[in-house]
Amino acid sequence: MQLYVRRITARYFKEINFNEITLKKDKSILLIANHFSAWDTIVLYHINRVFFKKNFYAMILEETAVKEPFLKYAGGFSVNPGSKNVVESLNFAANLLNDPNNLVLIFPQGKLYSNMVAAVNFERGVFHILKKAINFQLIFAATFIENFDNLRPVANVHLKLESETNFKDIEALQQAYQQHYTQARQQQLQIVK
Repeated sequence: MQLYVRRITARYFKEINFNEITLKKDKSILLIANHFSAWDTIVLYHINRVFFKKNFYAMILEETAVKEPFLKYAGGFSVNPGSKNVVESLNFAANLLNDPNNLVLIFPQGKLYSNMVAAVNFERGVFHILKKAINFQLIFAATFIENFDNLRPVANVHLKLESETNFKDIEALQQAYQQHYTQARQQQLQIVK
């Protein structure tokens, strides 16, 4: 899978840029990101390969897992919101975070939205994972893709290590992410070529 991602990102992207943050090697990573296309998982997989260097897992919708079965080879595991098995998938994600060698990617929006929406709204599942997991670090990622004068796009990923992991409710978590996303979006909007 790593070879495939290396080839596809080199072929389809002019650049994938991200800011480096200080990580704790002895903790797993819960990576919360905006969800705007099929590319966001691939871009974050690439960043994991070159920077985080953890075992990569991504929570994906069950319907996507059925349509794209190869995603299981990239660490994809499914969730079906509204089903009685949803808690089982959320607990699986939380248990993955108990291993410091793992990274779990969650798109808390649950669905695809425009790359430049002003607000990112969370589904409740991510809060369940946050409450059940232990010994992890929480990282926010806001990804934006632009072409400007390039035929191949540039991906800019804004990372933030969140010091707080004990949020009182989903709204507090969403507000913390929203603050990071808004700042990252403002930086993105200031880019001029």
